[in-house]
Amino acid sequence: MGADVGVAGSIGKVVGTKLTSNEIDQINRLVAAGLYLNHSDFMRQAVREKLAATKVIESRDVDYETAKKEVAGYFKRRGEAYASDASLDLELDYELVCKIMDDLKTEGQMEVIP
Repeated sequence: MGADVGVAGSIGKVVGTKLTSNEIDQINRLVAAGLYLNHSDFMRQAVREKLAATKVIESRDVDYETAKKEVAGYFKRRGEAYASDASLDLELDYELVCKIMDDLKTEGQMEVIP
């Protein structure tokens, strides 16, 4: 998708997109104000910002007991954390981490810190 372009050692692709007149006018104003060198500069920066802000969350497929050991170990090491942190750091499904945390609380292995 897109045509190869570039200088030796720096190959990229040209990707076309359709924008509304309003979007083009807004970009023109930003370029005229000196915030961007040109339309391409704006588009490259917009893509970089979007890619930096967007993360694909990966979940590993592990059995309940393995996940429970990992979650218990995580909270022992960290002391306190949110379920979402544990889910991201351990690459475990968020719902699974919440269930495990509830089970650990019921078993007296974990307590809620107000």
